[in-house]
Amino acid sequence: MGNPTKLVLEGIEKHFGGVQAVRGVSLEIAEGTLVSFLGPSGCGKTTSLRIVAGLEAPTAGRVLVDGRVLSDNRGVIPPEHRGMGMVFQSYAVWPHMTVFNNVAFGLRLRRWTREAIRQKVQTVLELVNMAEYAARYPTQLSGGQQQRVALARALATEPAILLLDEPLSNLDAILREKMRFEIRSLQQRLGITTIYVTHSQEEALVLSDVVATMHEGRLVQLGPPEELYRRPRTRFVATFIGLANIWEGTPRGRDAVGEVLELPGGQQIGVLADNRPPASTRVSVMVRPECVRLAVNGGSAASENRLRGRVESVTFTGSRVDYFVAVAGIAEPVRVQTTPPIAARPGEEVDLSFSVTDCVLLDD
Repeated sequence: MGNPTKLVLEGIEKHFGGVQAVRGVSLEIAEGTLVSFLGPSGCGKTTSLRIVAGLEAPTAGRVLVDGRVLSDNRGVIPPEHRGMGMVFQSYAVWPHMTVFNNVAFGLRLRRWTREAIRQKVQTVLELVNMAEYAARYPTQLSGGQQQRVALARALATEPAILLLDEPLSNLDAILREKMRFEIRSLQQRLGITTIYVTHSQEEALVLSDVVATMHEGRLVQLGPPEELYRRPRTRFVATFIGLANIWEGTPRGRDAVGEVLELPGGQQIGVLADNRPPASTRVSVMVRPECVRLAVNGGSAASENRLRGRVESVTFTGSRVDYFVAVAGIAEPVRVQTTPPIAARPGEEVDLSFSVTDCVLLDD
């Protein structure tokens, strides 16, 4: 039996005038789980988070925690009574207060004793490696340190649920990578139910137990990071979460391995299909660039799909080399990622091979 459900969103909708920002979002978040709301700007992820936090009222739908209704169209329990801690994109630490007083702020509002406040602030500052900065002001801290203060303040009140709204977007790339591992380690240590809003695919894949991918206000796919990456359902999810080769094809029956698709150039490839597509209907198939193997002199297994093409360009990206290969009938060059590089130069004829299991039929 799985973990008990901690947080439930039921048919959440939100309108701002004539604009519908959130469209029927429903999901259940188990206790101790970190769920990322992932999507481009304007997809409804931050609005959904603000509805969970009680900062926005839903136009329709309900928010429940352990069966208790926190928000519906009849009313909203205020943020301070929801048992949640929130970290904002802008940090929102008060510049006129020391680190200690920033973290202690919520505890004083709750009328904790002076000694209890001292002990709790010390504990959470140690948790985020900021104890030695208790007497400093935010202007004396780096961006990463300010974010740790904001995180400590959110945790100080012992929330049941932690909400993080693009918390690392203002940090440089190296610090962002370090902080996301710190956040994940801390969340796992505390076992706190967490919603993490981000537009970064990499952050969502690294941090999450479950990724909720949003597009145009809708929840379009929900699942573990690897499932969304390996088995996206739609073209949007395939291209938003990582790089993807997407080709149009026509079903031509079935063989011993799976469905057979004919590509525009007449090549036939095998694909896995959960639902058999109608004959003669155009469909889309996705293959990740790292799943395609490139060889100058053939060498693919008999069971693999094979294409023949000509190298258009080669790009060195540091940890890998990207090859762009023109294949007859396919509009965009096929992208191939390899490590280490292969001795294939622009203009050279090459063979491409990829497994049937790496070909994913998309719903759109």
